[in-house]
Amino acid sequence: MKTNSNNTKLILFHPSLHKQSPLPTNATTLFSSYRLSLFFFFLLLSTILFTCTLITTTISSTAASTSAASLSTLPPSVSKALLHYAAASNVSFKPMSSAELAALSKALLLKPRPNFLVFGLTHESLLWAALNHHGRTVFLDENEYAISKFEQSNPGIEAYDVQFTTKVSDFPKLLSQTRAQVHSDCRPVQNLLFSECKLAINDLPNHIYQVAWDVILVDGPRGYFPEAPGRMSAIFTAAVLARSAKAGNTHVFVHDFGREVERVFSDEFLCQENLVELVDSLGYFLVASEVHDVEGAVFCRNSSSSLSSLPSSMDVEEED
Repeated sequence: MKTNSNNTKLILFHPSLHKQSPLPTNATTLFSSYRLSLFFFFLLLSTILFTCTLITTTISSTAASTSAASLSTLPPSVSKALLHYAAASNVSFKPMSSAELAALSKALLLKPRPNFLVFGLTHESLLWAALNHHGRTVFLDENEYAISKFEQSNPGIEAYDVQFTTKVSDFPKLLSQTRAQVHSDCRPVQNLLFSECKLAINDLPNHIYQVAWDVILVDGPRGYFPEAPGRMSAIFTAAVLARSAKAGNTHVFVHDFGREVERVFSDEFLCQENLVELVDSLGYFLVASEVHDVEGAVFCRNSSSSLSSLPSSMDVEEED
């Protein structure tokens, strides 16, 4: 009898002991959200830090540039004046003294943006424009060619030519005529644009008469020989502009005060009662507005005083 030698084999499959069970679905989602949030947090932090660094660098660069520009760049008028006076250090004509320049400069600094009217183109013209580069400076001169050349050489300068019809030799007659018309055509408060007074300058651009001038300098026209126009009209016009201002005081300066015409007409229309000081050959007056009392306005309330009688060691000097 044969015995069956075939052995039956049984194979069993067991789950691996090292295989981990999968996490629940909600736990997986939570873990993924945490990682995503952490990523965005670091991204935002990096962006903020980069932005702050960029802004700080930009501000520092801008501040440095502005500071450097402010130190190295002067207003064009100042630069022009410095070059002008450096080149003209050996001029043959006599400029204003340092004391005269200081007195006028002080008046210009009393207001942040003063309106400055100057009769005459002189050696100091660029200086006045430079000192008053924040304000408005207007030059008036008898020489049309000089005005045109001055404007072309100095863009931005405001200047106008004036046609004077007076002569130094006629000043006694002009003074008498003006005194006779002081209550009519030559009154102290009026619109000069429509004035019929012989001494009034009435042919300037209209807007010049509408400006409230803070400082007026009379340093022209020529007045050192009999046929010269003289400064009679300039002094009278300055006096009327000051008294016709809407309010306040006007600082009026008259140069070459040692000459007879300048002294006599300042006495008549600017008045000793308004005299602040005499600085070398510069007369300094502070003239108050009288527009509030047009009928009672006068040039000088104390007419007994006379500047023309003041002693002076300054004779008529020739100018170039």
